[in-house]
Amino acid sequence: MPRSTLARIGSATIQSVCTHYAQKRQAAGRVKLRWRVSRGARRSLGWVPFKAASLKRKGACLRFAGKCFRVFERERLDGVKWQAGCFAQDAVGDWWLCLPVKLEAEQNIAPQEAVGIDPGLKYIAVASDGERLQAGRWTQKYAQKLASAQGRGHKRQAKRIHRKAARCRVDALHKVSRTMVDRYQRIIVGDVSSLKLVKTRMAASVLDSGWGMLKRFLEYKSQQAARSFEVISERNTRVTCSACGALSGPRGVNGLIVRSWICSGCGESHDRDVNAARNILIGSRCRTSVRGNESSPWLIPPRSAYRVREAGIESVRAAA
Repeated sequence: MPRSTLARIGSATIQSVCTHYAQKRQAAGRVKLRWRVSRGARRSLGWVPFKAASLKRKGACLRFAGKCFRVFERERLDGVKWQAGCFAQDAVGDWWLCLPVKLEAEQNIAPQEAVGIDPGLKYIAVASDGERLQAGRWTQKYAQKLASAQGRGHKRQAKRIHRKAARCRVDALHKVSRTMVDRYQRIIVGDVSSLKLVKTRMAASVLDSGWGMLKRFLEYKSQQAARSFEVISERNTRVTCSACGALSGPRGVNGLIVRSWICSGCGESHDRDVNAARNILIGSRCRTSVRGNESSPWLIPPRSAYRVREAGIESVRAAA
């Protein structure tokens, strides 16, 4: 933003910056806080907050601090009263106008009752009804262009490629989360941890999948649409038969390459990911036994409930 514009910024913006600084300092419990650094290689991105009265309409443009700004899709702002917003800068250096507005969310009953979702790497999300979201591999897709830009020393072009990959990821996750929220009344997701897996050799694939982002999208969209959203433990969901409850699935590192297996207890054929999603859905409904009067494997810790003889062979109950 030009210096001439910064010189005409009103007191409302300065007060807003001071208020945010005081809130961050109080949350951190420190008298002096290194907040929003404006110099150096790790400087903070630009941010200019303002109150609603500081941004005014002028024809097809918006006027702030004596300067007019043209906006895309300005028809969305027709008849809308915005609240306090801000101008925000992204990593590429482009500035964006952020305006929070009030919209009435439509709350209706979903056509289907519930779904379990199993996050993964080959498929970012697999639903209990068999629907899958194929991993886009967006980072890998733009890796060659990114390497070429970095080799030529074009930092701005490299940043644009990073932003393109991030936008593709966000767009795909927005679409699948909206589909799930519109279709199901209850949404249950497995609690796979991205923080643990990023320390392994699968870090690139884990970060490219965006599991945490998908959970956030499902959570806030479920709140807006009056849906029920849960995150439950996915322990033993991939090795438990969703039909009879037997712990007969493939285990260990060698078991990760097995995509489908047959339960040795009931003979049911399972797709590994779909079966895990179904177990996530079953585990959210009840934790009782699915076989009969015996104790449930969902309640007993696996360490004391059974011992595994070999991957792919039915587990044996420990003696009481």
